[in-house]
Order: sequence, then structure tokens, then C-alpha cells
Amino acid sequence: MKRAPRRVSTLSRIPLTGRLRGILSMLLLVLVIVACTPQSAPSSSPAQTTTPAPSRAGSPPTAVPPSSAAPVSPPEPAPSKVPAPQPSNPALIAVTDAAGDSLLLVDPGDAEEPVVGSITVGQAPWDVYATEGMAFVSTAEGVAVVDVGKQRRTALIPYLNAPQRLAYGEYRPGGTGIVASADGTTAYVAVLRTDGTSVLERIDVTAGRVTGSVEVGLRPFDILMSPDGSEVYTVDHDSFSVHVVDTETLKARRIEVAPFGTEGGLASWEKPHYAALDSRGRLLLPFQGLVLAVVDPSSGAVAVEEMIANSHEHGAALADGRLLVVGTGPFGSATGQPNLTLRDLGTGAERVLPLDRLHENALAWTDPASGRDYALLSGGYTRDGYWSGITVVDLQTLELREIEVPGRPQALAAVGHPFD
Repeated sequence: MKRAPRRVSTLSRIPLTGRLRGILSMLLLVLVIVACTPQSAPSSSPAQTTTPAPSRAGSPPTAVPPSSAAPVSPPEPAPSKVPAPQPSNPALIAVTDAAGDSLLLVDPGDAEEPVVGSITVGQAPWDVYATEGMAFVSTAEGVAVVDVGKQRRTALIPYLNAPQRLAYGEYRPGGTGIVASADGTTAYVAVLRTDGTSVLERIDVTAGRVTGSVEVGLRPFDILMSPDGSEVYTVDHDSFSVHVVDTETLKARRIEVAPFGTEGGLASWEKPHYAALDSRGRLLLPFQGLVLAVVDPSSGAVAVEEMIANSHEHGAALADGRLLVVGTGPFGSATGQPNLTLRDLGTGAERVLPLDRLHENALAWTDPASGRDYALLSGGYTRDGYWSGITVVDLQTLELREIEVPGRPQALAAVGHPFD
């Protein structure tokens, strides 16, 4: 049998020293090419993307190693402690539990589990004002300063006129209406003294102390601030008045607001509770669902316009050119049942929606998921008959639904997107 001729590679024909020189030359050429190639030059083949492991809420993103470093595996995430809540609807509201000691964070768009957080603020919280990721709460003990995103109280600033006793309810001593500057550095709170008189206290939030006070009317349920921050207005429930206070000097002047007169004094039902500021800087104060007092704080002039709800008023708020007024039923000259008034500020036309329950405050709220506008009505009525929930009113269809909120949900404030 003839053997097949043996194939000899071209390389095998090259002498050994020549082969070594050739191999060394090729290696040198490869090294030169690699050294001259920019590190940041993109590859001609599709890049392989590594998706980092999801980070915990509030933790910084994982750093990407330099391209010249050896490949690094993403670190295993550390076991999470209690995570910050990430609600389905990020437009939250803050709600005071006037029968407890908490500020509740509520998602009105979640019908099943609306309460996403609870922060201990102090006994018997009355009012809440929110700005710049902070909330200020008037409690019986002092003003609570709350970091909403971190869900914790950062300070409890005592009143200059501290109550001699701690209590609950409409007549308890301590803070009532509260407002703050746009940057959150200064707060203004009405304080009901143990003897029944009231003062407005100005608080330096950074220093954590009261920097001044001035006498105002009796039991201010509500406080508002002028658009430029130069004045604060107290709605003096038992004095038939509004006090206009200069925020710089704390000088105060009184405007009487008594469209039904002052007869009956403390026993009268024809007294102001809450107000709203219109686009012209005027105070809108509803009385008994029968008249609307329009107060010019500059001149002190009071104009009176007719209303038709015929229901003892409590909360008031603005919603896209409309005034929302909570009616609580037949008291004094009002003979109607609980209702909600929607008053067009341009025409004065009103729609009145009957309510089956009692409410205290109103807040306009827009659902970010649908863009629809709603009125939120708190069930924490300051007299007998409160209930643990909030009524959500569709302002287009006037359909109602309720969400459960524990305790006595009294005051409402929008806190936006605190977890961003």
C-alpha cells in the first residue's frame, strides 16, 4: 500500500530562528495596536449592557467602575430596614389626628389603603401647613416641625404662652391656626391661652424659638398669609373679627366681620371659622351658608354677598376659580342640612351638594393619575359627630366616595411628592 504524501505546513519549512523572530514581530505589532487604540472607542459589535441591581429607596446609585479596571460584580444590596413608602399616587396630603398625637400621610387615590405613613408630632394636633418638603403642625404642646420625606419630627418648639394643662377638643389650650413663610424659615401660629385669650406667635424655625407675639382675637380657627408674605390674617372665631398682622413689626389692627351683628357674643352661631384668599388678596369668609363676607385687608372694607346653602359653615378652600364651603347643618340662623357649596367666584353662581356626614375642612386635590379635580372633606368635625374618614368629591360629576382615615382627621394640607 502506497502511503499518502505527508503534508508540510508553510511554517514548518521556516527555520526555527526565523519562526521565533516572526512570532516576536507579530506580538510586538499586536501590542502597538492595542496601545494606540483609545480606551473610550466604542466597539463595532453591539455593546453588552449590565443592568445594575435596583437600589433601595433613598440610597445612592451604584458607581460604575472605570473601563480600564477589571470587571467588578455588582454588590449584593444590603438587607433593607423599614423602607420609605412608595405610594401608587405620589400626590399625598397631610392630615392631623386631633384626637391623638399624629400627622398622617394619606394617598386619596388609594381606596383600599390610603394611609401610607404616620408621624408622632405632639398631643392634640389642630392645624397643618406644608411648604418646601416640610410640614408645620400646631399641637397642644408646641409647633412640630416635620421632614415629610423622611417621615420624622425634627423639632417640637414650645410656645411662649405655653398651656397650663394639656387637653383635647375644640376648646383645648395650645396652637390653633398655623401658616409659614414660603421658604419654611418662619412660622406663625395662633395660641389659645388657658385663660381663653389668644395671641399670635412668630417662630424662627432654624433657631427653634419664638421671636415675638401679639394679642389677637379669641380662638383663631384659621390663619392665612398675604401672597407677598408681608401680612398674616387671623380668623377670630369668638371675636367676630380678623386681625391683620405685619409680619415684620407684629403690629396688629382689627377688622370687625359681623354680617349678622355681634348679639349673643360667645353663644352666637353667626361667627367666622375659616377663610380663603382670592386672586385679589381679599379674604372670603362664609357665614351660615347665607352670606359671604368679602374683606379687603388693606382698607378694612367688608362687602356682603348672598349665599344659598343655608347651613352652618366650617371649612373653606379655593378650587380652580371656585370657593368650596363645608356646611354642617342647622345652627343659629341656618336651617338647612349638611352640604358642600361650590361657588363660582366669577359669576357668584352656586351648586349645593347634600352630604350625609359632618365634616370640618376642605382641600382641593388633583389626582395625578387621571388629572381630575376633587374636593377632600375631612371627617374630624370639631363638635360631636366626627367620624374617621375623608369624603372625596369629584368636582366634575359630584360623585362621592369615602376613604378610611383613623382617629379624628381634622386639618388637611397638600405635601406633593415628598419621596422624590
